Amino acid sequence: MKLIASAVALTLLSSVAIAQTTTTPPAATTPSATSPNASSPPGTTPAAAFTVTNYYKQDIYDGSDNKIGSVDDVLIDKNGQVTALMISVGGFLGIGDKVVKTNFQDVKMTKKNDKWYLTMNATKDSLKSAPGYKYDRTATTWVPDTGNTAGSTGTN
Repeated sequence: MKLIASAVALTLLSSVAIAQTTTTPPAATTPSATSPNASSPPGTTPAAAFTVTNYYKQDIYDGSDNKIGSVDDVLIDKNGQVTALMISVGGFLGIGDKVVKTNFQDVKMTKKNDKWYLTMNATKDSLKSAPGYKYDRTATTWVPDTGNTAGSTGTN
């Protein structure tokens, strides 16, 4: 019985070794280094990449360096693309604030005095007048705030 088990194990191990040494991925599935969607080798980061931390919970300023809001959430579509930012505006310490949605492309990363910060071509008043949103924890998504638009948003 031990002899049969040993023979089966040896056969399985040799077939795995042969499969590993003779299988190579087709050239068409290997991403190109110049492709914008090419994945980086493990342990490296694309040079032009930013992390979500550069946006999430960061303040946003207008062109005159006045704080106009802060990023409350980063929305990502099913393809992994960042599509929108949920911006908290107004209020004090989360009381009386309003959350509005803006396109991701409307917020720019700007470097000043060796520090990165977010800017947007908008005013605090224009954001306050935009439609408000609240986070629905049951549906785990942002929905239009049809109630009190100046009240607490119930954000994350």
